[in-house]
Amino acid sequence: MSDLQAPAPPLVLASASAARRALLEAAGLRFEAVAAAVDEGSIKESARAEGFPAADAALMLAEAKARRVAARRPEALVIGCDQILVLGDRWFDKPEGEEGARAHLRALRGHSHVLVTAVLCWRGGERIWQHVATPRLAMRPVSDAFLDAYLALEGARVTESVGAYRLEGPGVQLFDRVEGEHAAILGLPLLALLGFLRQHGVLLA
Repeated sequence: MSDLQAPAPPLVLASASAARRALLEAAGLRFEAVAAAVDEGSIKESARAEGFPAADAALMLAEAKARRVAARRPEALVIGCDQILVLGDRWFDKPEGEEGARAHLRALRGHSHVLVTAVLCWRGGERIWQHVATPRLAMRPVSDAFLDAYLALEGARVTESVGAYRLEGPGVQLFDRVEGEHAAILGLPLLALLGFLRQHGVLLA
């Protein structure tokens, strides 16, 4: 048991993301990870149709996941997360297969994009905290030859993120400038979350 964390409430991460789990584990938190099955496509489509910005849509998705898991774990403090990649007025979803990843990367190369990354905490039937980070990444104008080699190297892992890259892996070679917290780029604004957990008495101040 960590000396830095109170015994209650239990923490639950409403995500199956290996990157998010790794971030919380590395920070020394005790938690359970539970995947939340929500219709992300419908939520995004509705948000766009109603004119909501990407930050609001990411929070809607994070809340839907947190609420879904909290219904099964009402005693827990549930952490919901989501991330939307924005390039101009286009929102990106996770690519489908290698060709989908290739199309993503061709659209992103030579441009800066934003990773709108939301985190939300749910407890006792209500949202008790939320935060949105907006790291910006500038992808260099990579060649088709580089893309071919990169996609062959990464294989199916390119379909696991909205941008078809892992900044913690060979995907870092795609970029020439990155602005923002590394953890937020990986899908979880960790420093803001830790600050809230301290204020809420879950972690020692």
